[in-house]
Amino acid sequence: MFHDYYTDLHIHIGRTMSGRAVKITGSKTLTLSRILEMASAKKGLDIIGIIDCHSPEVLAEMTMMIQRGELEELTEGGLRFQETTLIPGSEIEIYDSNCQGPIHVLAYFPTIEVMADFSNWMKGFMKNIHLSSQRIYCDGRVLQQKVRELGGLFIPAHVFTPFKSLFGRGVHNSLTEVFDPQLIDAIELGLSSDTSMVKNIREIQQYTFVTNSDAHSLVKIAREYQKLRLKAANFNELKMALHEQEGRAVVANYGLNPLLGKYHQTVCAKCGEQLNDEDTICKSCGSSQIVKGVASRIIELSDPDSAERERPPYIHQVPLDFIPGLGPKMMDRLIRAFGTEMAILHRITTEQLAEIVPLKIAKMIDLARTGQLNIAVGGGGVYGKVQPE
Repeated sequence: MFHDYYTDLHIHIGRTMSGRAVKITGSKTLTLSRILEMASAKKGLDIIGIIDCHSPEVLAEMTMMIQRGELEELTEGGLRFQETTLIPGSEIEIYDSNCQGPIHVLAYFPTIEVMADFSNWMKGFMKNIHLSSQRIYCDGRVLQQKVRELGGLFIPAHVFTPFKSLFGRGVHNSLTEVFDPQLIDAIELGLSSDTSMVKNIREIQQYTFVTNSDAHSLVKIAREYQKLRLKAANFNELKMALHEQEGRAVVANYGLNPLLGKYHQTVCAKCGEQLNDEDTICKSCGSSQIVKGVASRIIELSDPDSAERERPPYIHQVPLDFIPGLGPKMMDRLIRAFGTEMAILHRITTEQLAEIVPLKIAKMIDLARTGQLNIAVGGGGVYGKVQPE
């Protein structure tokens, strides 16, 4: 029997149990144990991908949690913690003479043992295996082949964002310039784009789209996620869903309105002034340092004559922490009353919410979960904002 499973596959680790940095820009509170507790008890996620599991201290922590009975290795792949399945993953930065990177990619594996094998292999191509998103000095196709050899999943990450993505830097106009298209399992869209924006980019239409948080702090977990139709929460079922096999599938994507994404609009890198696509000089400060917005880059890559593929709905859901007036104390009251954020976003009525928080906030939550809040556009590394009614 199929069930719905809420899934965020891109969560970083800020520090290990010993305090060692993994994702240097990540929060110090973003530890393995706290991520698992947050995802299960507060967020209500059924499956999470932690993409720094290649780090030796993270591998050691997961092993220790298994030995203590806090994590259970699943026969079908993945690690069970309370109500949540952890899929071990790794984010890697490709940069070589062929791809002209940096380009970030994601790899996922069914077990700690296989992740450890992958980590040991990467040591031969990487300067610091302990850190997140580190540069690997090998060809992108070589990396893909190793992931496939180990039975893993390979997903290009946030493919349209500037600086560190496949398409966002403006260097590559085809994924075949870097990757073997047969060894890609899905495409991660990123926070400044959605399904409708990329519907005319021909070569990515063969892939399932995923939407993930890229969380650098606990509160950002599940700011973007997807609903999967599976028979169970494990690695094998996830793999089948990404390839739409035997009824498994992504049935809905939940993400920020692209206007909220911090790279949506073209802006001046120096002063942050929003610019038109044809601008080469900032009219405000005179700088020529311009960051092209995701929306503009997608238009460059699009072919208006390409055939659209039928996709699951992409719901412009605003995370609860974006809502003006909904502070930590009020959020705690909602969690105590209704259990998890997924329950608040998907199962609780506006009337039920109004029994716990002011009616104005209850109505804003309802607008947030259906993508109807007023938005101020983001760009140049600054998120857009929800505007009070």
